[in-house]
Amino acid sequence: MRYSLAMLVLLCAACLEAGGDALMRVGMRSPTHTRAALFFVLGGLVLTFYGYTVNAPPWDFGRLLGVYVAFFFVVAQLISWLGFGQKPTPMILLGGALIVVGGCVVSLAK
Repeated sequence: MRYSLAMLVLLCAACLEAGGDALMRVGMRSPTHTRAALFFVLGGLVLTFYGYTVNAPPWDFGRLLGVYVAFFFVVAQLISWLGFGQKPTPMILLGGALIVVGGCVVSLAK
């Protein structure tokens, strides 16, 4: 799989996983059982698509999953901030910068 396509797949997978987690979180805080059940089902479906997306391509699982962690961190922080109003603290941003640098090192390793 070409590098740029692999990165796009990993970004999609990160969006699916963080988005599915966010749907589950909304469901857990829903005021009605019906609404909670809807969010749980949607979250479960999105997380299922995540599992398929990240595992379907024939790639070096360990290496690219190391890169995936960096994508997941960035997407999760954006969803947390924009979706739940939880702005990342300076220490979370510092730790995240280390995660992203680590992802870059892993992605560029031969």
